Amino acid sequence: MNETLSSPQPAPSADSFAALFEATDPAANVELGGEGKIVVGVIVAVHREQVVVDIGGKSEGTIQLDEFRDAQGEAHVRPGDRVDVYIESRESDDGLISLSKEKADKMKVWDEISAACERDEIIEGTITQRVKGGLSVTIRGGVKAFLPGSQVDLRPIRNLEKLIGQTYEFKVIKFNKKRGNIVLSRRVLLEKERDQMKANTLKTLEEGQVLTGVIKNLTEYGAFVDLGGIDGLLHITDMSWGRVNHPSEVFQVGDEVTVKVLKYNPETERVSLGLKQTQEDPWGHVEEAYPIGKRVRGKVMSIADYGAFIELENGVEGLVHVSEMSWTKKIKHPSKFLEVGQEVECQVLEVDSRAKRISLGMKQLEPDPWSLFTDKYKPGDKVQGKVRSLTDYGVFVGIEDGVDGMVHKTDISWTVKVNNPADFYSKNDDVEAIILSINHDEKKVSLGVKQLWDDPWGSVLDKYRPGTVLEGVTILSTPEYGAFARIAEGVEAVIPSNEIPGDAALRVGDTVKAEVANVDTMDRRITLSLRNVGGSPQAERAAVMQREASSRSTTLGDLMKAQLGDKLQELANKASEES
Repeated sequence: MNETLSSPQPAPSADSFAALFEATDPAANVELGGEGKIVVGVIVAVHREQVVVDIGGKSEGTIQLDEFRDAQGEAHVRPGDRVDVYIESRESDDGLISLSKEKADKMKVWDEISAACERDEIIEGTITQRVKGGLSVTIRGGVKAFLPGSQVDLRPIRNLEKLIGQTYEFKVIKFNKKRGNIVLSRRVLLEKERDQMKANTLKTLEEGQVLTGVIKNLTEYGAFVDLGGIDGLLHITDMSWGRVNHPSEVFQVGDEVTVKVLKYNPETERVSLGLKQTQEDPWGHVEEAYPIGKRVRGKVMSIADYGAFIELENGVEGLVHVSEMSWTKKIKHPSKFLEVGQEVECQVLEVDSRAKRISLGMKQLEPDPWSLFTDKYKPGDKVQGKVRSLTDYGVFVGIEDGVDGMVHKTDISWTVKVNNPADFYSKNDDVEAIILSINHDEKKVSLGVKQLWDDPWGSVLDKYRPGTVLEGVTILSTPEYGAFARIAEGVEAVIPSNEIPGDAALRVGDTVKAEVANVDTMDRRITLSLRNVGGSPQAERAAVMQREASSRSTTLGDLMKAQLGDKLQELANKASEES
């Protein structure tokens, strides 16, 4: 057992040393080598700072005691121990030769490395620090070697610092003992290992096979999985039965994953993999899990122009069409009604497991306004509402929340031909009307305003003969071509612009004095005039007939004769003016 000596030891006698040396070293009498050589010496004495070594040929040298210390700082050395030493210089003035144990150890290591390199052997080393262009690796005997960044792994590694302290096997790809230069490669060994693994994998690889691999790389469209020397592509659409926006939502590089081989091309060595195919397809039970009419809850996954997709469970989504979101709100875009990530409640409307489609509705969770309306109203009922919108062909009136009715322009007035409903109504005007019909299939309601009163044409010729002067005529609207006025409830008339004095400024709601200018029985139109009211021949004639009517009953024939007389008088006057 070696001892640690901390004080000088007595040197052995010459006779005992010679006997010991000859017994332990057959080459004791070999001639001493020159500088730069490694020889075997025997420790003669151990002093406080130096160790005396006999290297044969009656020559002794000294080595610093520190070269014998271990990592704990202890020197395990005693006289008689054999040691390899390196001759640094010949005898000095004191007759001793300068020796080095450390240099001898290093040279021996270099020789071992050189031999290992020639035999194409693998060397183990520990990565100690990051250097320019790569890493520094400590191998046998503390020798430093260089590991280029490109030779660290099969793929470039961004963070080389994380490898410091790791021990790996390396292949020497460059060796120069004279310059003390050693270049290592780990990649060469990994490539060889990969090729061997690839060959083994390809022997058994086939479509339908379930394998375990490691996520090697992530892209926007999928993940590359190392199956053992060969990579397979796991496309994003085959990762889950549910929606995956990016592979990083499911995996990280280095994750272990069990996949199924979907396609394999031996010629190109391309492998397509699937993860969801190793799991049960959730669409196989949707008809049982989601019967029509069932209330369900889910999360809004995405929104399109035509609706929103709701996740009911992992891999199962349903569509709420924009038309199924609300009974009463006119939704221009689903994003105005829903948000991604929002939890919503729906009702199952339709299930098609083959096409993997589920139709959902949100408005079905609320009472149908149409059903409430039809329970409350029937044709002939009087309703009230506000004008919601105007078109060229009619007026839409809100009757109940979610139910509108339309007044066609032909049902606005008995006595005026309406070309533009906007001449009579504006948005948000209050309207009273009669329900004319209810179309249950198309959910449409037809309304009529003029039907609030009986058809007045049976008495129009009696009450409103040309020339009749009317008081309290109410202006309804003032379009560019004149004005519309109400004579009585249910009786409207038109005032052409040429029958309105230039200084008259008519406003909606004004009451004026007017004269009946014409009654068109064919077009059912009453025309009024605001010019020379009461001073026209027709007005004088009408006044006479009114007085006569007070003394006797006037018939329809009398009125027609009066009209004919007026017409003949107009023709006569016109002929007189032309002549």
